[in-house]
Amino acid sequence: MSDAQSLIALIPRLRRYARALVGDRAAADDLVQDTLERAWSKLHLFRYGTDLRAWLFTVMHNVHVNQVRSARPTDALDEEMPELAQRAAQGDALIVRDLDRAIAALPAPQREVLLLVALEDLSYEQAATVLGIPIGTVMSRLARAREKLRTLMYGKSATKLQVVK
Repeated sequence: MSDAQSLIALIPRLRRYARALVGDRAAADDLVQDTLERAWSKLHLFRYGTDLRAWLFTVMHNVHVNQVRSARPTDALDEEMPELAQRAAQGDALIVRDLDRAIAALPAPQREVLLLVALEDLSYEQAATVLGIPIGTVMSRLARAREKLRTLMYGKSATKLQVVK
């Protein structure tokens, strides 16, 4: 398979991750386009025999970080804690909406790890490579993200750990 075909085959995964990362369809499409443009221009840096998908996610992560860093906030940051989501009686669509909002409320480092591991089905090692962080950091961020999601979705944390003698 040629380089172009390999990149094209991964576009749906890139779009899904970008959409989950930025939350807006148009911004996600722009992020995917910027990622593919950067990947195509830097394809000579890709080491053949390694995982192209992980490399593209790394490129996307770096492009996203650069865009966030260059963005200048125009409004004052809101210091309030987000409201706790409550179980909706109307059905699954509302649960999905609440989950989407809870994921959006996570700090960016935790959200990135959660999306790579849970949504994109990357291993901890692959996620660590994509984000350029140690594997232990991936595991701790993922644990914190899951705990925060539990709190946001259900209003309670996991059971307390017991002291073992």
